[in-house]
Amino acid sequence: MERVLPEVLRTGIEKMIEWAYSFEPYFAPTVVLVPGFVKEAVESLSQSTGQDVETLEYLLGMLICYPLGLIMLALPYGKMKHLFSFILGAFLLQFTIGIQWIHQLISSLVAYVMFLVLPAKTAKTVVPVFAMIYITAGHLHRQYINYLGWDLDFTGSQMVLTMKLYMLAYNLYDGDVLKKGKDERASKKCADVALSSLPGIIEYLGYTFCFASVLAGPAFEYKYYADACDGSRLYDKDGKPKGKVPSNVWPTLRPLLASLLCLGIFVVGNGKFPLLDPADPQNATPVIITDAMLAKPAYQRFAYTWLALFLIRFKYYFAWMNAEGANNVWYAGFEGFDADGNPKGWQVSNNVDVIQFETAPNLKTLSAAWNKKTANWLAKYVYIRTNGSLFATYGMSAFWHGFYPGYYLFFLSVPIMAFCERIGRKKLTPRFGNGKKWSPWGIVCIISTSIMTEYMIQPFQLLAFDWAWTNWTNYFFAGHITCFVFYAVVSNLPTPKVKEM
Repeated sequence: MERVLPEVLRTGIEKMIEWAYSFEPYFAPTVVLVPGFVKEAVESLSQSTGQDVETLEYLLGMLICYPLGLIMLALPYGKMKHLFSFILGAFLLQFTIGIQWIHQLISSLVAYVMFLVLPAKTAKTVVPVFAMIYITAGHLHRQYINYLGWDLDFTGSQMVLTMKLYMLAYNLYDGDVLKKGKDERASKKCADVALSSLPGIIEYLGYTFCFASVLAGPAFEYKYYADACDGSRLYDKDGKPKGKVPSNVWPTLRPLLASLLCLGIFVVGNGKFPLLDPADPQNATPVIITDAMLAKPAYQRFAYTWLALFLIRFKYYFAWMNAEGANNVWYAGFEGFDADGNPKGWQVSNNVDVIQFETAPNLKTLSAAWNKKTANWLAKYVYIRTNGSLFATYGMSAFWHGFYPGYYLFFLSVPIMAFCERIGRKKLTPRFGNGKKWSPWGIVCIISTSIMTEYMIQPFQLLAFDWAWTNWTNYFFAGHITCFVFYAVVSNLPTPKVKEM
């Protein structure tokens, strides 16, 4: 960052950071939930396994959510569950990021005060703006002091909290709108998760710190969390089951076992096919743009990059599937019963559909299968609240992720693919498609979607502008040119007539 920022700006930023760090002595005493012997045990394990302490703490923090979930399941419904959720969420944050846990507490409490004193109509704007400013400051701080670094800090959990606060603001607004009988389309669409009143402080902190989702998400609406804590997802007001309560064993074990498999694939696969330099990913030239790699034919380089990106995704699959099982163990992931008393399923905490994503025939399917709860947040609380503005939706997603140039190169390229997909669906699918995914045309769509997505998303992992630009340059921007040529040619084809039934 020192290379690109003027000295005056650097001086101002460093003074602001120094001011923020001056509060550290006041917040350090708050880190009281993690016993010293636990830290010593992790450090000993780190030395014996060769893994860094930070990675081990995060991994152990994810796995410990399962025994904590069993305790949560055994606790009586009501405030006890909320209090347990809050305290254990705080413990996990202190265990993994230490003093930085205070960001979660400060931003949660500030937002709660806003909910208390502001009308719902005002809070639904002010709270999301506050949450986005906070995470923006976190991203900028991280990029300034640790540019291109992969160290664990508070921004990961803060991203999850940002979605929760954003959704809660609109849930309260929707509840107010519906209570007053106003006719707002967006509020009606989200009526099932609307809230008529602000939760109590214990319930609220239990949600924002929820141990099962505080580290890696998923961020789902408060109502789902509250229903799991008060038992209303399973029982009526008289304490009678709303249907035959399904076992939570397989819904818990399936994602847990799958997550461990994904972790193994990532560790082994990423070690054999790294995208960045394993010895120094922050400073050394990424593997895919080293002189040795660039000397190879383009198809070999792309095949290697495709495989490396495929294996990187298993890191996310591990985190999301692990969190899914940790929520399912205490029925937070259970959807409840339909009108006939039949179980709806376990999709509340499901954040990814691996097979659906990896075999997606189009961007819409691909987007719907990846990071589902973030997609839900963007769709219900950004897209439909801005009259379907793609600019606002993609812009919000980009800001939420951070400010590395690679993110924006990717997000600015995605609409190009989307335009091509729309024209192809209009002009070509009626000619060659039969509505079946695994038809010849469907397979062509799956392969083309995979190739184009892997090409476009490379800057997202490379982060730095010069690395991303060098990478695309050495492909001669083939993906972008293909999209432009495809659109120019296909848009001039006659639109097939709709067959009359």
